[in-house]
Amino acid sequence: MPAALRAVSTVFVDSGAWIALALSRDPMHGRAAATWHRLRSVGTKVATSVPIVLETFTFLERNARVDVALTWKDRLYGLPRLSILECTARDVRECWKYFRGHKLHKLSATDATSFVLMRRERIKLAFTFDHHFAAVGFRLVE
Repeated sequence: MPAALRAVSTVFVDSGAWIALALSRDPMHGRAAATWHRLRSVGTKVATSVPIVLETFTFLERNARVDVALTWKDRLYGLPRLSILECTARDVRECWKYFRGHKLHKLSATDATSFVLMRRERIKLAFTFDHHFAAVGFRLVE
């Protein structure tokens, strides 16, 4: 897998991956940590978005502690090779098509916005545990 990751320009990181990385008690923590290590060891660029940052911070603050959320935020902003994608009103308008044209049970607006941003930035690979990304055509980091 590392050779394949080298060929990828950017990997989009979803909230579930950030949460699993931040919380050692998360059931996906071991898998997330191994994937993160692979991504970082080959120097893969990573991207996330403003909605993902807000969603992750809110989850950590409400389900762990505010200091856990703040520590995660500080580490995030210190990461090399990280882009945080802005989300415009136009991106939000575009995201609603995923609720009309697809049969995606329990899709969140944040995920739909992620799809729009990933397509806009031509990002094809996602570090996520959410099946919705694969359902709309993105590849998942394994």
